[in-house]
Amino acid sequence: MNRHIIFAAALLISGTAINADTSGGITPAMMEQIKSAYQGTPTDRAIHNAIAANNIDNLAVNADNKNGFNTDFSHRVKSKGITDQQSSGRCWLFTGLNVLRAQMMDKHDLPKLELSQNYNFFWDQLEKSNLFLQGIIDTAAKPMDDKTVEWLFKNPISDGGQYTGLSDNLMKYGVVPADVMLETYSSNNTTKMRTLLGWKLKEWGLELRKLHADGTPADKLADRKTEMLGEVYRILALTLGVPPTEFTWTRKDSDGNIIDTRTYTPQSFYKEYAGNDLKNDYVMLMNDPTREYYRLYEIDYDRHAYDGQNWTYVNLPVEDIKKMAIESIKGNDMMYFSCDVGKSFDRSRGILDVNHFDYESLFGTKFGMDKADRIRTFASASSHAKTLVAVDLDESGKPRKWMVENSWGPGANDGHLIMTDRWFDEYMFRLVVDKKYITPKVKEVLKQKAVTLPAWDPMFAEEE
Repeated sequence: MNRHIIFAAALLISGTAINADTSGGITPAMMEQIKSAYQGTPTDRAIHNAIAANNIDNLAVNADNKNGFNTDFSHRVKSKGITDQQSSGRCWLFTGLNVLRAQMMDKHDLPKLELSQNYNFFWDQLEKSNLFLQGIIDTAAKPMDDKTVEWLFKNPISDGGQYTGLSDNLMKYGVVPADVMLETYSSNNTTKMRTLLGWKLKEWGLELRKLHADGTPADKLADRKTEMLGEVYRILALTLGVPPTEFTWTRKDSDGNIIDTRTYTPQSFYKEYAGNDLKNDYVMLMNDPTREYYRLYEIDYDRHAYDGQNWTYVNLPVEDIKKMAIESIKGNDMMYFSCDVGKSFDRSRGILDVNHFDYESLFGTKFGMDKADRIRTFASASSHAKTLVAVDLDESGKPRKWMVENSWGPGANDGHLIMTDRWFDEYMFRLVVDKKYITPKVKEVLKQKAVTLPAWDPMFAEEE
């Protein structure tokens, strides 16, 4: 049969008309109107010449806005040294451990302490692998185009995360000092390891679905899953090292004198030097203007461990969140904080300011979406976790700017980023505070039954 006839028949079978309605296409008359938007004036040509030869961001910088920017803060929690996540998506882990080590150093008068990110990352990757494989078993009777099954295969594993993944991990596996399990190339550069694990998990996911379809009993599926996790463990051991089950650590005072040398397990070390209940003593606050405020939400599958806690948060107006953040800083407590870090970011000065770029003047058009519009259209979401450490209040107690301890190594502001208060309004998303700082209204919200959102909700975005 002639291939053109075959093609036409295929179109008819698929329900596609050969003579499609073209009323929505660009007509010659429309094209003339469209072209008239560009006049080619001397100003247009000058702007084109500049843009053709330069980075748009460099041309859009609002130079006058840089003048007189004050970097002093009225209230600040002293940070304990800048860490560097390098080429990995582990900001959530660095942030959580930085908050924890500050508490440990303050509580026990430790002159220096850094916790091993590699140790907890090892267990994070093993737990996430189990979360995926068990999720595949749980959904094995559903078709491949089921929304949840599709989401699982699109997201088998990641190195990003959020607070409940951190709290589940540390409360189960404890922590160790950084020199007990050092970073490796793959912990600092996670892409290849994560890609290979993702391939294997997808392959195993198909195998588990086939075993289920062939009538394999549940206990046999569980046995096969355990074998798969053994292979994951081996890959992680080869790339990250074997996590210690116990270690010897010497505690020193501020003058470097030895206080004692003892043997710990990761869990006993956590219990002695930290001890706080990360699951029950803290609450995640969110500013999502697309949803009802003063409601409790959780996102399905937004956890790191199968038997862990879904990310659960209280949705609040940003002004409510600011009040609790200010009280926490005044109380000398750092906070897990996340935001859309790439927006309006002056990297050279380490400043986040909505007025840093002036794209509207450069292109002669308005960019008018508000925060809710950006969330609904996937133009903005939480992308990076940091440690909130400072606020600058004016004479009336209103915040002018904020500061976070970052995990990108040394840089401007000694590795810290400064946010204007307007930037905080537009691009701040999540904040974890000790429950001793929450308001009575938030306490009431926590009594609600959480509204469960699907895994593919825009708010699922992980911090990297």
